[in-house]
Amino acid sequence: MIFKNEPGAIQSFLEDTSNIRTGATPGVYFPENAADIAGLLKEAAHLQRRYTIAGNGTGTTGGRIPDGSYVISMQNINRIGEIRVLTPAEALITAEAGALLGDIQKKVQDTGWFYPPDPTETLCFIGSTIANNSSGSRSFKYGPTRNHIRRILVVLPQGDILDLTRGHIVADRNGMFHLDLPVAGKITFSRPDYPMPATSKHNAGYYSSEGMDLVDLFIGSEGTLGVIVEADLILTPEPEKFFSCMIFFRDTDALFRFVAAIKQPEAFVSPRVVELFDKNSLLFLQNQYPAIPSDAEGAIFIEQETTRNNEDQYLEAWLELMDQCHALSETSWVALDRKAQRELTSFRHALPILVNEWLSRQKESKISTDMAVPDNAFRELFDFYTETCRNNGFTYIIFGHIGNAHVHLNILPRNRDEFMHAKKLYLDFIDKALELGGTLSAEHGIGKLKAEYLVKMYGETGIQEMTAIKKSLDPFLVLNIGNLIPVSYLKTANQ
Repeated sequence: MIFKNEPGAIQSFLEDTSNIRTGATPGVYFPENAADIAGLLKEAAHLQRRYTIAGNGTGTTGGRIPDGSYVISMQNINRIGEIRVLTPAEALITAEAGALLGDIQKKVQDTGWFYPPDPTETLCFIGSTIANNSSGSRSFKYGPTRNHIRRILVVLPQGDILDLTRGHIVADRNGMFHLDLPVAGKITFSRPDYPMPATSKHNAGYYSSEGMDLVDLFIGSEGTLGVIVEADLILTPEPEKFFSCMIFFRDTDALFRFVAAIKQPEAFVSPRVVELFDKNSLLFLQNQYPAIPSDAEGAIFIEQETTRNNEDQYLEAWLELMDQCHALSETSWVALDRKAQRELTSFRHALPILVNEWLSRQKESKISTDMAVPDNAFRELFDFYTETCRNNGFTYIIFGHIGNAHVHLNILPRNRDEFMHAKKLYLDFIDKALELGGTLSAEHGIGKLKAEYLVKMYGETGIQEMTAIKKSLDPFLVLNIGNLIPVSYLKTANQ
């Protein structure tokens, strides 16, 4: 196992896309397998060491940035196994934690299979997507990563290696888990008693449900309960075909009626992606894409899976729905072949690039939300976002996964005063989302940036329940301290 502590070798491990600049570490370990990690963790308490687990630096909440702890990099644990076909409708593939999501997606697609989770950044490590329960654009149809994991191999904080397949360890009728481990011995702890928000996406705090599987406790726990080393991913047959559309609207109310119509049980259409671009997003893109209609107040991007036999039916159904909701049908875009779909994908991904270029000229960081609410409350949250930004004169854009009642508001400060003011208003956005029954984070997780806000969502009791689980599995506090659970709640643990 390699260890590096030269400044040039460890600098990249002090950064991710969160803009946190306070990272520090004595050095970085590069294990090759689960046994290497187990060896480090077994000695951690004796050596009074703490460890932060490092993915590939694509996270937005500072989860991999060490606060003086040693770093365990997962980059060398990166093997991808062969596909194992179970039925014509399902297959499995084993991937180690440091394998790139994009490499896995390409390998399975080349053989006619499909791994549905689709976070925007394909350079992320698959282990990080599991630890973070990542979702993305296709979650409207397929849900988050949690839905596509059959098994995980996880190294626990005291060095035990736990091979977990769904169905093998579940919470009993009292909500209790019971483990008997070679190193840690007998451990008993309760699942959290707090309710999950009634949102279709949620990624804030430990998962909980009656009779839950222990696998689901580790998924989304952000590396605070163990190090996920490998997983069995569930594959489905690759869709035969799909088409995509960018549908423009002259009226915001019509746009919302269109999204509501898509979700009706009687709707013939069944998109896998439903995403919003507001007026300001389109203005950012207009110089580079002059074909955007000048009178568009917003747009909805969809992807529809089809077959050769039903493609025409779906196209007709979408056109009918567009006409019913008064979309700008004549100037909307439809991509039927792979070349046109790649161009439309480039259009979608151009927005964050243009925003970052704009921000680089302002020399301020954006303020970005990741909240989601129940469907029936989304319009109220959207209007609250827009009214607040307009009343304060902010430059802003709103885009993202409207199908899941989850969009990203990006406030783009022009100076330090605007940045500080927007940062204060961020708390109002959190309060509004929680008031509406929503979640603090729908997909990006909590990490270090949002840990202090988690108390707003779960209250003191909920955080204490999470803390009790953390202390049961990690009594010496060696793993990912500062992520998810506010540090102040861990101070009474034995160290």
